[in-house]
Amino acid sequence: MLLRLDAADNVAVATRALAAGEGGAAEAIARGHKMAVEPIAQGEAVRKYAQVIGYALADIAPGQHVHTHNLGFRAAQVAHRFASNLRPVAPAAVQDTFMGYRRAHGRAGTRNHIAVLTSVNCSATAARMIARHFTPERLAEYPNVDGVTAFVHGTGCGMGGDGTGLEILQRVLWGYARNPNVGGVLMAGLGCEMMQIDWLIEAHGLTPGPLFRTMNIQDMGGLRRTVEAGIRIVEEMLPLVNAARREPCPVSDLMVGLQCGGSDGLSGITANPALGHACDLLVAQGGTGVLAETPEIYGAEHLLTARAVSPAVGERLVGLVRWWEDYTARHGGSMDNNPSPGNKAGGLTTILEKSLGAAAKGGTSPLTGVYRYAEPITARGFVFMDSPGYDPASVTGQIASGCTLIAFTTGRGSAFGAKPAPSMKISSNTELFRRQGDDIDLDAGRIVGEGASIEAVGREIYAMWLRQASGEATKSEAQGLGDDEFVPWQVGAVL
Repeated sequence: MLLRLDAADNVAVATRALAAGEGGAAEAIARGHKMAVEPIAQGEAVRKYAQVIGYALADIAPGQHVHTHNLGFRAAQVAHRFASNLRPVAPAAVQDTFMGYRRAHGRAGTRNHIAVLTSVNCSATAARMIARHFTPERLAEYPNVDGVTAFVHGTGCGMGGDGTGLEILQRVLWGYARNPNVGGVLMAGLGCEMMQIDWLIEAHGLTPGPLFRTMNIQDMGGLRRTVEAGIRIVEEMLPLVNAARREPCPVSDLMVGLQCGGSDGLSGITANPALGHACDLLVAQGGTGVLAETPEIYGAEHLLTARAVSPAVGERLVGLVRWWEDYTARHGGSMDNNPSPGNKAGGLTTILEKSLGAAAKGGTSPLTGVYRYAEPITARGFVFMDSPGYDPASVTGQIASGCTLIAFTTGRGSAFGAKPAPSMKISSNTELFRRQGDDIDLDAGRIVGEGASIEAVGREIYAMWLRQASGEATKSEAQGLGDDEFVPWQVGAVL
């Protein structure tokens, strides 16, 4: 009914809705919201998870609701220590496997897509027309091909010829072309755009061949001829991509993107720590878990720097946080612009509270690396990738960095899915799982509703990863999601 997470906390969380007078509540408290369990003076710190989540805007008596009306945000003041909370991971006694697609560059994929990538928005329609030609009926004779998917975006021109914006787009396109879940690539452009395909090939060493083809509309003689040529190219690729076969691969080949969206007050208590335990199990097998969404670890980054394997890794994470503080200030914003209205309706009040819960997705393993958005991830273990907190943009970066599975927790609800990486969703509360069962793969609400342990639910998540990596469809895949969730992060002026 009420959960006090640490003896140092002066608030507790309602695990179900409370009426006034119930459980010591002085007023109605919604599920996932906070109730004061001690007197809190105006200006005094409010603590949850044994951490400061904000400051009282007025005197708060025990039993009162603690939320946006009486809890305020202040910029995080935390001390960053490095390598001070390292918990070495003991290698798993039994090495698990999944049935994956072994690629020529050595990594193993969980899916086998043909990607139609676009260098610029001007070629988006051509890419979609090419992909739409390959209906499930047309692909029936290629059972090992998971689909022909167009990855289109709204940029590629009107941007500087160098700098962060162009570099990010190049990393994203290169990363999707190299993702182990992609068996063949056709890259289509217009021809005169700033994001030149030839520049991408030169910058990243991509080698054109039977499974990596390029073209542009201006050279092909217009839209119709481009679409016709693109269809012919994909038809030539299909037998080659279909020749791939699943084979046993060690779990050390898996890279899982850790995400949350539509979080509520229970996310940091149920779904996120359970996902964190699954990440620890993955790391013990030599695999890689990738946390992202830098604005959503703000105020909790000191917990991650304490797990950094070296000062250099920890300082890199602090540097990302400082960049975001400056970025939001330059645009007249605040780091507390996140949480969203939906997060607040679910019980989260400040970004500090949201971040402390979100960071739990990373488990307890040492932080072995910190990467730029869409930068290739080379370290094994638990790592961090810089990204916005906007889910499609963040997941796009994780897939470009090499993730072959996505695990997505939610408390308010989500129908998110991404291609080419299967995206499983985990609910923080059982009511959501029942209401949105077509979208949610696993219910972590049983941790507070039925007394299931975080570790047991974490093991369920990990076991589901192995099945999904071997071909079992996620709920989002079964509903066809993922064609419109490719959203490269846009940074810089549109010229």
